[in-house]
Amino acid sequence: MGRTSQPGRSVGSRLLEVLFAFRPGRSRLSLASLTRATGLPHATVRRLALELVEAGALDRAPDGSFSIGIRMWQLGTLAPLSVPLRTAVLPFMDDLHTALRQHVQLAVLEGTEAVLVERISAAGAVDLISRVGGRLPLHSSGVGKVLLAHAGPGLQDQVIAQGLTAHTPRTITDPVRLRHALDECRRTGVAMVREEMTLGTDSMATRVIDADGHVVAALSVIVSTGSVGLHAVRPAVIAAGLAGSRRLGWTPAVGIRHTNGAHA
Repeated sequence: MGRTSQPGRSVGSRLLEVLFAFRPGRSRLSLASLTRATGLPHATVRRLALELVEAGALDRAPDGSFSIGIRMWQLGTLAPLSVPLRTAVLPFMDDLHTALRQHVQLAVLEGTEAVLVERISAAGAVDLISRVGGRLPLHSSGVGKVLLAHAGPGLQDQVIAQGLTAHTPRTITDPVRLRHALDECRRTGVAMVREEMTLGTDSMATRVIDADGHVVAALSVIVSTGSVGLHAVRPAVIAAGLAGSRRLGWTPAVGIRHTNGAHA
Protein backbone atom coordinates (compact mmCIF):
# COMPACT_ATOMS: atom_id res chain seq x y z
CA MET A 1 0.00 0.00 0.00
CA GLY A 2 1.28 3.47 -0.82
CA ARG A 3 2.52 5.85 1.82
CA THR A 4 1.32 9.39 2.48
CA SER A 5 3.48 12.46 2.98
CA GLN A 6 3.22 12.04 6.76
CA PRO A 7 5.73 9.56 8.24
CA GLY A 8 4.05 6.39 9.53
CA ARG A 9 0.72 7.18 7.89
CA SER A 10 -0.41 4.92 5.06
CA VAL A 11 -3.21 5.66 2.63
CA GLY A 12 -5.08 2.76 4.20
CA SER A 13 -4.89 4.26 7.68
CA ARG A 14 -6.29 7.55 6.36
CA LEU A 15 -9.13 5.77 4.59
CA LEU A 16 -10.00 4.04 7.85
CA GLU A 17 -9.95 7.34 9.71
CA VAL A 18 -12.52 8.71 7.29
CA LEU A 19 -14.72 5.63 7.72
CA PHE A 20 -14.35 5.55 11.50
CA ALA A 21 -15.54 9.14 11.70
CA PHE A 22 -19.05 7.74 11.22
CA ARG A 23 -20.72 6.38 14.35
CA PRO A 24 -24.16 6.24 16.01
CA GLY A 25 -25.57 9.77 16.11
CA ARG A 26 -23.08 10.84 13.45
CA SER A 27 -24.24 8.81 10.46
CA ARG A 28 -24.30 11.67 7.91
CA LEU A 29 -21.34 14.06 7.72
CA SER A 30 -20.42 17.00 5.54
CA LEU A 31 -16.95 17.35 4.10
CA ALA A 32 -16.20 20.00 6.72
CA SER A 33 -17.37 17.67 9.50
CA LEU A 34 -15.23 14.85 8.16
CA THR A 35 -12.24 17.16 8.06
CA ARG A 36 -12.77 18.21 11.68
CA ALA A 37 -13.38 14.62 12.85
CA THR A 38 -10.27 13.20 11.20
CA GLY A 39 -7.90 16.13 11.61
CA LEU A 40 -6.70 15.52 8.06
CA PRO A 41 -6.23 18.27 5.45
CA HIS A 42 -9.42 19.29 3.67
CA ALA A 43 -8.09 18.36 0.24
CA THR A 44 -7.01 14.92 1.49
CA VAL A 45 -10.37 14.19 3.08
CA ARG A 46 -12.17 15.23 -0.10
CA ARG A 47 -10.02 12.97 -2.25
CA LEU A 48 -10.38 9.97 0.09
CA ALA A 49 -14.11 10.46 0.52
CA LEU A 50 -14.66 10.56 -3.23
CA GLU A 51 -12.58 7.40 -3.66
CA LEU A 52 -14.74 5.68 -1.03
CA VAL A 53 -17.89 6.84 -2.84
CA GLU A 54 -16.57 5.38 -6.08
CA ALA A 55 -15.88 2.08 -4.30
CA GLY A 56 -19.37 1.98 -2.78
CA ALA A 57 -18.11 2.30 0.80
CA LEU A 58 -19.69 5.76 1.14
CA ASP A 59 -22.77 7.35 -0.39
CA ARG A 60 -22.91 11.04 -1.33
CA ALA A 61 -26.20 12.91 -1.05
CA PRO A 62 -27.22 15.74 -3.43
CA ASP A 63 -26.32 18.27 -0.71
CA GLY A 64 -22.77 16.93 -0.67
CA SER A 65 -22.95 15.12 2.68
CA PHE A 66 -21.65 11.56 3.09
CA SER A 67 -23.03 8.42 4.71
CA ILE A 68 -22.00 4.77 4.93
CA GLY A 69 -22.60 2.97 1.61
CA ILE A 70 -24.35 -0.30 0.99
CA ARG A 71 -21.13 -2.23 0.34
CA MET A 72 -19.71 -1.20 3.71
CA TRP A 73 -22.99 -2.20 5.38
CA GLN A 74 -22.85 -5.60 3.67
CA LEU A 75 -19.31 -6.08 4.94
CA GLY A 76 -20.35 -5.14 8.46
CA THR A 77 -23.03 -7.82 8.55
CA LEU A 78 -20.30 -10.47 8.22
CA ALA A 79 -18.79 -9.55 11.60
CA PRO A 80 -19.54 -12.33 14.15
CA LEU A 81 -20.53 -9.77 16.77
CA SER A 82 -22.58 -7.57 14.45
CA VAL A 83 -25.75 -9.07 15.90
CA PRO A 84 -24.99 -10.55 19.33
CA LEU A 85 -26.74 -13.83 20.04
CA ARG A 86 -28.88 -12.57 22.91
CA THR A 87 -29.95 -9.48 20.94
CA ALA A 88 -30.90 -11.62 17.95
CA VAL A 89 -32.94 -14.23 19.80
CA LEU A 90 -34.49 -12.32 22.72
CA PRO A 91 -37.42 -10.81 20.72
CA PHE A 92 -38.48 -14.30 19.61
CA MET A 93 -38.08 -15.67 23.12
CA ASP A 94 -40.37 -12.89 24.27
CA ASP A 95 -42.91 -13.85 21.59
CA LEU A 96 -42.82 -17.47 22.79
CA HIS A 97 -43.29 -16.38 26.37
CA THR A 98 -46.19 -14.11 25.46
CA ALA A 99 -47.91 -16.81 23.42
CA LEU A 100 -47.34 -19.79 25.71
CA ARG A 101 -46.91 -18.25 29.18
CA GLN A 102 -44.19 -20.79 29.92
CA HIS A 103 -40.50 -20.57 30.80
CA VAL A 104 -38.29 -19.87 27.76
CA GLN A 105 -34.52 -20.20 27.90
CA LEU A 106 -31.43 -19.89 25.73
CA ALA A 107 -28.21 -21.86 26.23
CA VAL A 108 -24.79 -22.22 24.64
CA LEU A 109 -22.21 -24.98 24.73
CA GLU A 110 -19.27 -24.67 27.10
CA GLY A 111 -17.05 -27.70 27.49
CA THR A 112 -19.26 -30.67 28.33
CA GLU A 113 -22.16 -28.61 29.68
CA ALA A 114 -24.84 -26.21 28.51
CA VAL A 115 -24.72 -22.71 30.01
CA LEU A 116 -27.92 -20.67 30.26
CA VAL A 117 -27.37 -17.17 28.89
CA GLU A 118 -30.97 -15.94 28.98
CA ARG A 119 -34.30 -16.95 30.46
CA ILE A 120 -37.77 -15.44 30.51
CA SER A 121 -39.72 -16.84 33.42
CA ALA A 122 -43.47 -17.21 33.67
CA ALA A 123 -45.38 -16.55 36.88
CA GLY A 124 -47.13 -19.67 38.07
CA ALA A 125 -45.23 -21.95 35.69
CA VAL A 126 -43.35 -25.03 36.84
CA ASP A 127 -40.48 -24.47 39.31
CA LEU A 128 -37.01 -24.62 37.75
CA ILE A 129 -33.70 -25.62 39.26
CA SER A 130 -31.72 -23.77 36.58
CA ARG A 131 -30.79 -20.07 36.52
CA VAL A 132 -29.09 -17.67 34.11
CA GLY A 133 -25.36 -18.42 34.24
CA GLY A 134 -26.09 -21.89 35.53
CA ARG A 135 -25.14 -25.13 33.85
CA LEU A 136 -27.16 -28.06 32.60
CA PRO A 137 -25.99 -31.54 31.56
CA LEU A 138 -25.92 -32.20 27.85
CA HIS A 139 -27.43 -35.68 27.93
CA SER A 140 -30.59 -34.99 29.92
CA SER A 141 -31.74 -31.40 29.23
CA GLY A 142 -33.53 -30.20 26.12
CA VAL A 143 -31.03 -27.48 25.28
CA GLY A 144 -28.20 -29.83 26.15
CA LYS A 145 -29.40 -32.52 23.75
CA VAL A 146 -29.66 -30.01 20.90
CA LEU A 147 -26.13 -28.72 21.51
CA LEU A 148 -24.69 -32.21 21.95
CA ALA A 149 -26.42 -33.53 18.84
CA HIS A 150 -24.81 -30.86 16.66
CA ALA A 151 -21.40 -30.87 18.30
CA GLY A 152 -20.15 -33.97 16.53
CA PRO A 153 -19.26 -37.51 17.65
CA GLY A 154 -16.12 -36.49 19.54
CA LEU A 155 -18.00 -34.62 22.24
CA GLN A 156 -20.69 -37.28 22.33
CA ASP A 157 -18.03 -39.90 23.04
CA GLN A 158 -16.57 -37.70 25.78
CA VAL A 159 -19.94 -37.11 27.47
CA ILE A 160 -20.78 -40.81 27.38
CA ALA A 161 -17.33 -41.74 28.70
CA GLN A 162 -17.83 -39.42 31.68
CA GLY A 163 -20.97 -41.32 32.62
CA LEU A 164 -24.62 -40.53 32.03
CA THR A 165 -26.02 -39.48 35.41
CA ALA A 166 -29.62 -40.46 36.12
CA HIS A 167 -31.28 -37.30 37.44
CA THR A 168 -34.67 -39.03 37.47
CA PRO A 169 -35.88 -42.56 36.67
CA ARG A 170 -36.68 -41.29 33.16
CA THR A 171 -33.20 -39.99 32.32
CA ILE A 172 -31.67 -41.74 29.33
CA THR A 173 -28.50 -43.40 30.62
CA ASP A 174 -28.04 -46.03 27.92
CA PRO A 175 -25.47 -44.82 25.35
CA VAL A 176 -27.25 -46.54 22.45
CA ARG A 177 -30.58 -44.88 23.29
CA LEU A 178 -28.86 -41.52 23.74
CA ARG A 179 -27.08 -41.73 20.39
CA HIS A 180 -30.38 -42.62 18.73
CA ALA A 181 -32.02 -39.57 20.34
CA LEU A 182 -29.16 -37.35 19.21
CA ASP A 183 -29.38 -38.68 15.65
CA GLU A 184 -33.10 -37.88 15.65
CA CYS A 185 -32.36 -34.39 16.95
CA ARG A 186 -29.86 -33.75 14.19
CA ARG A 187 -32.43 -34.89 11.64
CA THR A 188 -35.37 -32.88 12.96
CA GLY A 189 -33.64 -29.95 14.65
CA VAL A 190 -35.57 -30.44 17.90
CA ALA A 191 -35.21 -32.34 21.15
CA MET A 192 -38.19 -33.44 23.23
CA VAL A 193 -37.31 -34.22 26.85
CA ARG A 194 -39.84 -35.73 29.25
CA GLU A 195 -38.98 -35.62 32.96
CA GLU A 196 -35.29 -36.41 32.39
CA MET A 197 -34.02 -33.51 34.50
CA THR A 198 -36.86 -33.10 37.00
CA LEU A 199 -39.98 -35.14 37.56
CA GLY A 200 -43.03 -33.20 36.46
CA THR A 201 -41.09 -31.07 33.98
CA ASP A 202 -40.87 -31.45 30.20
CA SER A 203 -38.94 -29.49 27.58
CA MET A 204 -39.04 -28.81 23.85
CA ALA A 205 -35.80 -27.38 22.44
CA THR A 206 -34.51 -26.36 19.03
CA ARG A 207 -31.32 -25.05 17.45
CA VAL A 208 -30.15 -21.52 16.67
CA ILE A 209 -27.82 -21.33 13.66
CA ASP A 210 -25.38 -18.60 12.64
CA ALA A 211 -24.59 -17.20 9.19
CA ASP A 212 -21.99 -19.91 8.55
CA GLY A 213 -24.36 -22.75 9.39
CA HIS A 214 -23.00 -23.54 12.85
CA VAL A 215 -25.42 -24.35 15.68
CA VAL A 216 -24.38 -21.70 18.21
CA ALA A 217 -27.19 -22.01 20.76
CA ALA A 218 -30.30 -23.90 21.77
CA LEU A 219 -33.69 -22.43 22.61
CA SER A 220 -36.26 -24.23 24.74
CA VAL A 221 -39.66 -23.99 26.38
CA ILE A 222 -40.13 -25.64 29.77
CA VAL A 223 -43.59 -26.88 30.73
CA SER A 224 -45.21 -28.80 33.53
CA THR A 225 -45.81 -32.42 32.55
CA GLY A 226 -49.37 -32.82 31.34
CA SER A 227 -50.14 -29.09 31.40
CA VAL A 228 -49.16 -28.33 27.81
CA GLY A 229 -48.59 -30.91 25.12
CA LEU A 230 -45.03 -30.76 23.78
CA HIS A 231 -46.25 -31.51 20.27
CA ALA A 232 -48.53 -28.49 20.52
CA VAL A 233 -45.67 -26.09 21.31
CA ARG A 234 -43.24 -27.64 18.81
CA PRO A 235 -44.17 -25.44 15.79
CA ALA A 236 -43.84 -22.24 17.81
CA VAL A 237 -40.47 -23.29 19.25
CA ILE A 238 -39.11 -24.23 15.81
CA ALA A 239 -40.36 -20.95 14.35
CA ALA A 240 -38.62 -18.96 17.10
CA GLY A 241 -35.35 -20.82 16.51
CA LEU A 242 -35.53 -20.23 12.77
CA ALA A 243 -36.35 -16.55 13.26
CA GLY A 244 -33.38 -16.09 15.57
CA SER A 245 -31.17 -17.95 13.10
CA ARG A 246 -32.23 -15.69 10.24
CA ARG A 247 -31.52 -12.68 12.45
CA LEU A 248 -27.98 -14.02 12.78
CA GLY A 249 -27.71 -14.23 8.99
CA TRP A 250 -28.52 -17.90 8.39
CA THR A 251 -30.54 -19.00 5.36
CA PRO A 252 -31.61 -22.51 4.29
CA ALA A 253 -29.19 -22.26 1.36
CA VAL A 254 -26.29 -22.22 3.86
CA GLY A 255 -27.31 -25.55 5.38
CA ILE A 256 -26.13 -26.71 8.80
CA ARG A 257 -22.47 -27.39 9.48
CA HIS A 258 -21.60 -29.75 12.30
CA THR A 259 -18.36 -29.67 14.24
CA ASN A 260 -17.02 -32.60 12.26
CA GLY A 261 -17.43 -30.57 9.06
CA ALA A 262 -20.46 -32.41 7.70
CA HIS A 263 -23.44 -30.51 6.32
CA ALA A 264 -27.08 -31.35 6.93
